Amino acid sequence: MSPLRQSSSALAAVLWGGMAMAQAPLSAIDWLTETPTVTVTPQGPPVSEGAEVPDISVTALDAPRADAVGLLPATVTGLPTTLWENSTTAALTRYLDRLPDRPLPALQALYYTLLLAEANPPPDTGAEARFLNARLAALRRFGAVEPALALVERAGGDTPALFDAWLDLALLEGSEDMACKALARTPHLSRDSGARAYCLARAGDWETAALILHGAEVTGTLGEADVTLLALYLEPELIDEIDPPEPPNPMTPLRFRLFEAIGAPLGTRDLPRAFAMADLRGTAGWKAEIEAAERLAETGAVAGVRLFGLYTARKRAASGGVWERVAAMQALDAALAAGNAEALARTLPEAWAAAQELRLQTVLADIFAERLLGAPLDTATRPLASEIVALSSLYERASEILPPSTPRQRLLAGLARGTPQADDAVTPLESAIVDAFTSAAPAPEHRTLIDGGRLGEAILAAATQLDAASARAAPSATRAALSTLRAVGLEDSARRAALQLLLLGPAR
Repeated sequence: MSPLRQSSSALAAVLWGGMAMAQAPLSAIDWLTETPTVTVTPQGPPVSEGAEVPDISVTALDAPRADAVGLLPATVTGLPTTLWENSTTAALTRYLDRLPDRPLPALQALYYTLLLAEANPPPDTGAEARFLNARLAALRRFGAVEPALALVERAGGDTPALFDAWLDLALLEGSEDMACKALARTPHLSRDSGARAYCLARAGDWETAALILHGAEVTGTLGEADVTLLALYLEPELIDEIDPPEPPNPMTPLRFRLFEAIGAPLGTRDLPRAFAMADLRGTAGWKAEIEAAERLAETGAVAGVRLFGLYTARKRAASGGVWERVAAMQALDAALAAGNAEALARTLPEAWAAAQELRLQTVLADIFAERLLGAPLDTATRPLASEIVALSSLYERASEILPPSTPRQRLLAGLARGTPQADDAVTPLESAIVDAFTSAAPAPEHRTLIDGGRLGEAILAAATQLDAASARAAPSATRAALSTLRAVGLEDSARRAALQLLLLGPAR
């Protein structure tokens, strides 16, 4: 018998005998209180600035209502509630499963709008809540754990169809108490014996947790690494006899939290993006926090202001790598605060280069655009500052910094207004973009979807087409996708995407 099997069996025997354990379950870690991390640009009429996101309550819904749940009502998104009504779940899931890992930033914001929108579900909705689960999986791949967790909690995660997603998201955020209590009360919510053992232990039922672990080990329901992790969690004294296992692949949220609970926390740099949320709970060092926020800011899962707050939290501790980015952002911040044109001429290109290194140009733009508009800028600095503002939500004001005088500058200014001129286009891609802004009709390949009332599917088709086209600067596909986005009323998304295509280039 292996040492692990001996120890696991001994642990079970001890607990069956009624001996109390001294260790308390891993405490839930309070999440940092802040504003929502995902920012969505309204795609319709302005809404009241005083609107608030309603409180989230956990109430199990029937399957059709669960698939319809969202965080953003139609008054915020500007999209109709009929968005998904005439599409099949399979078709929508195919699009969501293929969303790129690093979308064009304007399209990333659009994807969040679609994923979080309240809308009637597809007509073939079933008990499995497949459409909601596909949305949750897409949000998780982007690292948007907080809104995904809010979404599943609003739907009511205490159903077999949604529980596993609920627990995974809660584990990633470090707030699994509610989900674990639900599983302890209702074991049939999950078939995962590891999750049941973990949650029962957190609820204080150590004896049943040990029984489940022992049974799972005997039947082979759990692999050796999972048995080891749970045994060490249930009986910390085993750490003197058994080393933690090598990190298994794939890493799951439960495995990740178990490593943390037994005092062997794992780094998140090489794990999927969603795991980076663990470094933003106030338990990691400053460097790890910054690197995690950079990964998440790249996909909009963390707001740029939060990343900027980390960049400027204190004096850098060393040089090289992340510390060079910290120095660059702090120097630009100081130059803007001082209103020093000479310092801005030096620090703005350095900060821009630091942002380019991690594809965070639009994040930097949204952080600094408003301040750049009021800053003293010398002649040599104005072109870069103007392009930075053009990549921000204030893109229409970029010409305030640099009145256009060249064809490229006039093209960018025209795109910001939605009226680019053909005479200013030089390359085939520029001409395709101008063509898209001179037509009010959707592309033929998307018209059938729109005419069939499959608006959400048409938007996904156009957005994913544009994302694919942006990677290779494909003019015809770019023209088609931008035309459709404009035709369905997504003018802001189309303008920002076009500006980003020209200013960021295919290498993003």
